[in-house]
Amino acid sequence: MTAQAAARQSLFVGGSWVEPDGGHYEVIDPATEGTVGWAPEASRDQVRTACAAAREAFGAWSRTAPEERAAVLARAARIITDRGKRYAGIAQAETGATTGTARAMQVGVAAARFRRYARVEPAEWAIQPQINEAGPMGKAGVMGALAVRQPVGVVTCVTSYNNPWANPAGKIAPALAMGNTVVVKPAPQDPLSVYRMAEALEAAGVPRGVVNVVSGRSQGVGEAAVDSPDVDMVSFTGSTAVGQRIAEVCGRGMKRQLMELGGKGAALVFDDADLRSAVAGIGTTFSFYSGQICTAPTRVLAQRGVYDRLVEQLAAYAMRLKVGDPKEPDTVVGPVISAAHRDRVESYVELGRKEGAVVVTGGDRPDLPAGFYVTPTLLADCTNDMRVAREEIFGPVVVVIPFDDEEEGIALANDTDYGLIDYVWSGDVARAFRVARRLRAGGVGVNTVGRNMEAPFGGFKKSGVGRDVGSYALHAYSEVQAIVWPG
Repeated sequence: MTAQAAARQSLFVGGSWVEPDGGHYEVIDPATEGTVGWAPEASRDQVRTACAAAREAFGAWSRTAPEERAAVLARAARIITDRGKRYAGIAQAETGATTGTARAMQVGVAAARFRRYARVEPAEWAIQPQINEAGPMGKAGVMGALAVRQPVGVVTCVTSYNNPWANPAGKIAPALAMGNTVVVKPAPQDPLSVYRMAEALEAAGVPRGVVNVVSGRSQGVGEAAVDSPDVDMVSFTGSTAVGQRIAEVCGRGMKRQLMELGGKGAALVFDDADLRSAVAGIGTTFSFYSGQICTAPTRVLAQRGVYDRLVEQLAAYAMRLKVGDPKEPDTVVGPVISAAHRDRVESYVELGRKEGAVVVTGGDRPDLPAGFYVTPTLLADCTNDMRVAREEIFGPVVVVIPFDDEEEGIALANDTDYGLIDYVWSGDVARAFRVARRLRAGGVGVNTVGRNMEAPFGGFKKSGVGRDVGSYALHAYSEVQAIVWPG
């Protein structure tokens, strides 16, 4: 695509770049408040056309040999890697991510996910033969069986704004690997990166209609992509409130759903914890994506013996972080995604003050000429019934709550509507794993905030439905069919 076309982005529907019926809207750089480009506003009819194109392409793509599908994904990974610097520049401009984050954690992770699903895995499993005695069902005999993974069909992928590369790639790559076709509806704040991903897939040789991208600020764009009769499954990353509305539509149509929703990760820090490790891990909330990440350990539960030292060290950590232009090499904390979201985060800090929390550091707006910046903020002396401790803020804000013993810590951690990822820091490994097993969360980090990218990812309670990542994503984007025959 030409630079001029990139400035006025087209939709990607049925293998063609199509002008949007609804015109274009401005994509804003959250660091400068300048214009990054112009994103297309699809009409409902154009979304339905995209879904129909995916349905038409499904038959041939689903019958394509897995090795051929894998080759397309491998080529896409190479193209993304080769264009990585340019793609990272677009991602940085759209999201306000620091340079290292845009290159490694956004574009770099996306390329890695396409490479991962370019690895062909067996789609069939033998089941132990069953010996049947003679009876009403017939003569005695041996029944063989296979469990076969079949593609679900057309998958609508509704993606989040905090990572416009890794999040869509984590949906598109396994869905295509299993033989599905996709309609991608990116977040309205930063859709241009997803169109670059479609550009890479087109260059990699993905057949017409297999991948479609439709964007827009109108709620009707997402609704049309979810409720289309051509769609068999919806994969969504975003807020719990929106996920609940999508689930209602899916329920009426008996559509498969994969939901990765909100989080309020509890970090239990016991008296015997390595405080340096705990502070470094929890401190990622202040910096990584500027706290706009559902897996962040935003709700710190500190045992009383270590509470004061932990608060002091977390405050010192936050105050050392440079907030500012994400293009500067020493910047650690960039802006949040929009002015509206900055206002939301600031309103929660003010709410915490009113609820009785102590603002240890932060709580003000950085003195910068432009951009949607929030100072890393630490709220201490919180209780678990405060709204700042119960609701997802999605910004660089950490709340700290004291607890006395193991039982109270576990009870406080589980007293939440969410259950995505929790964390435990303790020098007693046996206790750390014992506590981890009792936490009602889809994942638990023991003395780390690191991730194993083959481990299942998803949440308990209002944090989601289903699991993806690694081979679990291949299961998520497939149906299991049983084939039985007499031996």
